[in-house]
Amino acid sequence: MRRTILAAATLALLATPAAAQERNDEKDFTWKGTIPAGKWITIQDMNGDVDVVASTGTEVEVTAHKHWRRGDPEDVRIEVVKGGAGGDVMICALWFDARCDENGIHNDRHWGDRRNDVAVDFTVKLPKGVRAHMATVNGSLHIDGAGAEVEASTVNGGIRVTTASGPVNATTVNGGIDVDMHTLSGDDDMRFETVNGSISVDVPAALDAELEMSTVNGGFDSDFPLSLSGRINPHHIRATIGKGGRRLVMRTVNGGITLRKQG
Repeated sequence: MRRTILAAATLALLATPAAAQERNDEKDFTWKGTIPAGKWITIQDMNGDVDVVASTGTEVEVTAHKHWRRGDPEDVRIEVVKGGAGGDVMICALWFDARCDENGIHNDRHWGDRRNDVAVDFTVKLPKGVRAHMATVNGSLHIDGAGAEVEASTVNGGIRVTTASGPVNATTVNGGIDVDMHTLSGDDDMRFETVNGSISVDVPAALDAELEMSTVNGGFDSDFPLSLSGRINPHHIRATIGKGGRRLVMRTVNGGITLRKQG
C-alpha cells in the first residue's frame, strides 16, 4: 500500500525566537482498537515525529501529543478514518481546513502561517502482523519492533526501521535511512531513497534481487557478491544478487550506500 501526503514539500520548519518557551497540550489524543493481521495502520502527520514500538497486546494503540511555542493548538485537530469493512485505519493530524480520507491528507490552503509552529508527535504500539504506513513532512520516523510490511516517508527527517518481517520502503529528502529486516516475505520490490543522507539496509542472507544503487557524493558497500550488468560506473551500479527477482533500489545524492547480510 502506497499513500502520499498531499502537502507542499516546502513546508517550513517554523522559526521561533530563542526566548520563547515551549508549551504542551496536557490532553493527549488516544485511539485504541483491533486491526486484523495483514491490514494497515496509517499515520499521516505534517509537523512532528512518529515513533512505533512493539505492542505486547493484540490492539493497536496510538497517542498524539501537541507542543508549540507561539502557535495555536486549536488550529490542529486529529481525525480517525476507517477503511470500511477492510479493517485498515488511518489517523491524520490536520492543520486548519485540511481534510483526510483513505487517500491521505488534502490541503487547499497554501501553508505559509509562520506564527503557527504546532507540532504533533505520534507514538504507535504495534502488534505483530499489522502493517504500518508512517508518514510526516517535518519530522523523523523511528519504527522499532514491527512484525510486518512497513512504508515510511518524510521530507525533513531521518528514518530508522527494524522489523521481524519485511518488505520495507522508505523515502526522505533531508535525512539518512537505516533499515533492518530479519526476514522477508513475498517478492515485492523495495525502494530506499533520499537526497541528503546515507542509506544502510540489513537483509536476510538468502536474498535474491535485482539491485540498483546510485549516489553522487558517496561510495557503495555490499556484503553480497554482485553480478554486475552494464558499464562500470562509480556512481551507479546495476547487479544481480542470487537468483534475481524483486527489485531493490537504493538511491541518494549526498551519502554512502551500504547493503548488509543479517548476521
